[in-house]
Amino acid sequence: MQEVYEFLKQCNTYYLATTEGSQPRVRPFGTVDIFEGKFYIQTGKVKKVYRQLKENPKIEISGMTGGKWIRLEATAVEDDRIEARQHMLDEYPSLKNMYKADDGNTVVFYLENATATICSFTEEPKVIRF
Repeated sequence: MQEVYEFLKQCNTYYLATTEGSQPRVRPFGTVDIFEGKFYIQTGKVKKVYRQLKENPKIEISGMTGGKWIRLEATAVEDDRIEARQHMLDEYPSLKNMYKADDGNTVVFYLENATATICSFTEEPKVIRF
C-alpha cells in the first residue's frame, strides 16, 4: 500500500474512472492518504463523481511518472468519520480554502479489495494487493 501511495504522490495528478449508468467517466484527481492503515481518496458530495461512486463503488485509477504507469482497481467505501476527513485535509492544506471536515460536503473513501499493477516497457509488471 505504501508503494502505491508513494507512486501516486509522485504522479501529482492521476486519473480516476467511475461509471455513470453504462458510460465510463474519467477525471483528474490528486488526493491520496493513508489513515489508520487504509488508503483514501477525497472529493465533494456536490460533485457527479460522488453520486457515481455511491451508485457503483468499483473504480480504476491510472497514473504515470518516471517512465512507469500504474493501474489500480478497487472498491471505494465511504468513511463518514470527521477524523478521516480532517486527516486528508491536513495532508492537503491547499484544500482547506475549499473544504472543511465538517462542511457537509467533504467526503473521503477508502479503497478495499485493491489490486495495483505498476508497469513499464523495461521491467516485468509488479502487482500489489491490499
